[in-house]
Formats: sequence, C-alpha cells, structure tokens
Amino acid sequence: MPTSWLNTAAAFQRLALEAAAELIAPTQCAACDARVKPRTLFCASCAVSVVPHTSHDARHMAVFAYGGAVAQAIARCKYDHRADLAPRLGEIMAAAAEPLAGQVDVVVSVPLHPNRLVERGFDQAALFARPIAKQLAAALLPRALARVRDTPRQAILDRNARATNVSAAFVVRTPEAIAWRRVLLVDDVRTTGATLSACITALRSAGAQSIVTMVFAQRD
Repeated sequence: MPTSWLNTAAAFQRLALEAAAELIAPTQCAACDARVKPRTLFCASCAVSVVPHTSHDARHMAVFAYGGAVAQAIARCKYDHRADLAPRLGEIMAAAAEPLAGQVDVVVSVPLHPNRLVERGFDQAALFARPIAKQLAAALLPRALARVRDTPRQAILDRNARATNVSAAFVVRTPEAIAWRRVLLVDDVRTTGATLSACITALRSAGAQSIVTMVFAQRD
C-alpha cells in the first residue's frame, strides 16, 4: 500500500477523532472556560493579557511572562485540580522547545514532595514535560529527581526566604541516567529561580553534562 495513502488515511483518522472529541468535550479557554477552537489555549478576551517572555539567556527559557490569563491557567491547573489543563500547557511549551532539538538527551521535571502529590493528585511539571520530551525525541525521566523535604510553598515566601527553603531539598534518584547527559529541566513558574537552582545543583552532582531550564511562565 503506498505510503502517501497511509499518511492520508492516518491524517483523516486523526481529524475524525479530534472532531468526535470536540463534540463530546468541547475545547475551553484555559483561563475562563469559554468555548474556543480546537488547539487554542485562550479565548480572545483572555488572550489580550498574554505576554510572551523575552529573554536572551538560552540556558533559562520561559514561554510567557507571568500574569493575566497565563497566571490564571497555572493557578487553575495546580490549585483547582484541573489536571486536564496540564497537557495543553505542555503542548505550548513543546512548540517553544523546538530550537532545542538535537541538544537535549533527557527531560526532567521539578518534582512535588509525595505529600503534596497526594494532596494535588498529579504532578503538573511532569505532565508538562511529556509533550516536550516527545517533541525533542528525548528520554522522559519524570522520577529522576526526588524532593526529600516537604518545604512550604515558594509562592508564600519572600525572595530572601526562597533559596533557604529549597536548599538541599532535591536528590537524584537515578544518577546513572543523568551522568554525561544533556538535561532539560522543566517547571511551571520561575520567580527567583531558587527551586530550579536547587535542582540544578543536584543534577550537577550526578554528573549532568549540561542543563537548560524551561518554564511556562517567568514571574519578574
């Protein structure tokens, strides 16, 4: 059977499945639940508050500036138990990560402490990381890092307390999977960078060759 026919058939099947899914569960704005077109994250009203993040540091990437609809989507995902939003946010990150293709061996996410994981029911950073790893054809290692101290939420602390809060809070579970690998470290929000820095310290101690970080939003 010709390859072109198979590709056409597969594309038709994918579109049919997407259409069926849209009838069953229409796509909604990640910030306000207004109806939006498939593969659209925000409605027109919410989209006006979305600001792309501009950074010249290729080692620390962010897709958006924190605020408006972006902040609302993250808060709903994490605190309103909206695990369904995480893959959609991750797909946006995956598209933004395309320039890293060929430069990353493994994708690692910033982990929740087991107590917080039980409370929330899912790890949003791990769900963000999945489509990114697929986009980059890199190994996904959602359990490579472990949070060994149940620290207070960074969001409730001032800037000076954040670094102390997460100091030595992370360890690498599988050093052999990290040693000499080029690592992409994924999280939802970066404010001071204290959490990411603590994870970077652990990854470097396990022998990572290089580490790039990526977040959905940067809070300045």
